Amino acid sequence: MNLRLKLFTAFLALIIIPLFVLGIVTFLVTYYSIEEKYSQQAEYSLKAISYSITNVFNEMNNVTDNGIATAVFEMALSAKDPENQDLTDADQLNLNANQRNFRTLLYNHPAISYAFLYNFKGKGQSSIVSIFTKENFKTLPFDEFKKHPLYEQVMKLNGLPKWLAPHEYPELTGSEPVFTQIRLVKELSYFRNVGILVVQVKNWEFEKIFRNLKLSSNMQDTRFLLVNDEGLILYDHTGKLDSETIQSHMNHSVMFKSGYQSFRGKFDGQESIISVYHLKEYPWSLVSVASWHSLSQEIRVIAVWFIVITSICLLAAILFNLIFMNRITGYIGVIVRFMRKVEDGDLHVRVETKGNDELHLLAEGFNNLMDKMNQLFRQVKCEQDQKNKAELRVLQAQIKPHFLFNTLESINALAVQNEGKKVSQMVYRLASILRISIQGNEEITIIQELEHLNSYLEIQKFRFEDLFDYEIDIHKELYNHMILKLTLQPLVENSIQHGFEGIPYRGKIRITGYAESDRILLRIEDNGIGMSSEQLKVFQYMVSEEHEKANQERRGLGIRSVADRLRIHYGERYGLFICSHSGEGTIIQIVIPKYEWGGSRET
Repeated sequence: MNLRLKLFTAFLALIIIPLFVLGIVTFLVTYYSIEEKYSQQAEYSLKAISYSITNVFNEMNNVTDNGIATAVFEMALSAKDPENQDLTDADQLNLNANQRNFRTLLYNHPAISYAFLYNFKGKGQSSIVSIFTKENFKTLPFDEFKKHPLYEQVMKLNGLPKWLAPHEYPELTGSEPVFTQIRLVKELSYFRNVGILVVQVKNWEFEKIFRNLKLSSNMQDTRFLLVNDEGLILYDHTGKLDSETIQSHMNHSVMFKSGYQSFRGKFDGQESIISVYHLKEYPWSLVSVASWHSLSQEIRVIAVWFIVITSICLLAAILFNLIFMNRITGYIGVIVRFMRKVEDGDLHVRVETKGNDELHLLAEGFNNLMDKMNQLFRQVKCEQDQKNKAELRVLQAQIKPHFLFNTLESINALAVQNEGKKVSQMVYRLASILRISIQGNEEITIIQELEHLNSYLEIQKFRFEDLFDYEIDIHKELYNHMILKLTLQPLVENSIQHGFEGIPYRGKIRITGYAESDRILLRIEDNGIGMSSEQLKVFQYMVSEEHEKANQERRGLGIRSVADRLRIHYGERYGLFICSHSGEGTIIQIVIPKYEWGGSRET
């Protein structure tokens, strides 16, 4: 994964995704807390409505209590009493005054739409005492009312009011949405039952309660219902569901029990929160129905804004990645590519610097580092060249006296034997060798190296005539190629001096050479005594003096000097490779670069 993708992934993982998760969690917590919060609010609202309704009923109870206490209802019944038809003028005037007082008492409460009395002593139509007239409404005859279940309930209450809601008993209260109070009227002197009062109250007060509630709260989209324990909708403040059953509009069964309950379900096919509060003193329940769509509208708006904000953040992240991250990571990528070029050996690369920020400082630092590295490499190369030249001079200084010592020793031996002709030939060969040795050039052509080797072998043949034979087989196309001088002679000398030491047979040395691709391979083979693995360890490249001092003169100096010179001069790819085994002879292979005089070599 590249840096650009890492940074973009980090931005998403550390900022965008946590922001998104936080928004989702907040949305879900808020979303699912709506029901709980609304349920609490609905409970307070329904309790407030219940309190207001109870106050309306209590106020009307106080009105009728006052009428009973002042004997207004009793006197109204007395006016229809058949036993009191023979009244004096004074009594009749007093009775009329009481009836007017009763009407005045009821008129002072405009919510009362109709009122009448059942007279226990009357018969037929005379048993009904009307206070107000009401069109299109026929009062239930008293004889039929006594057969009604409500009659027994009213009698058991013994003067306490019984309230009827709209649509519960239309045969008694009519079809209008009115609340009806029924109560027993007693004669105050002897507490005898004299009649039953029926008062109908308009729904103005109830409409005012719901209207004030909707204006003073955030429940404008809530529907309020009054339902009896059988599920009959007694009152709908919108007026649409009156006299219907609430179960026909719901997919959830409700048990109308005391207390408060709230649940989520469907009402008229719409997801809603339904709250139910049972009135304490009446067999009715207040029901509020709030649309879930309306309740969750605010949170949906928040969700939309959250999505918009998250999208803007994501777009900002993409733009940030495209504009800023691309520049940063692109510039870093350029530096990385240049560093890889440096790894491949190109030390001349430079990064283009622009701007004045940290990226400019990074590029400038890279360029300064490369300048210092080039400077150090040039310094190290110069010091290494000087060191190599010094080592070559030391090695050459070691080879020259070594070879001269052996050759002069051989001439001295011939002079002692009075071999003048051989001494002359050896001196001639030695002069030829010295001419090549004292040249200032470190490299000579292969043909010159072969002439030097041939002179040396002829000198050795004078010394050890019957010891060995030699053969030189090198292709002529290699003659003009270059070789480090004094390369072959020390190796051949090692074969003669140490390889043929003590052998009972005639030794043989074979020098061959051929080209292979961009290299030249020269091979020196002998059939001498060979070398063991311990002896071969002496010829390791640049071995320390502690490892070679025991055999330095015998086997270390000649071969190791040539090997070290080749490695120092040509590089690690070239040098000597020795293959030998005790009693089986030795093969020394020389690997040098292939190039002619005036050409360039590959290191």
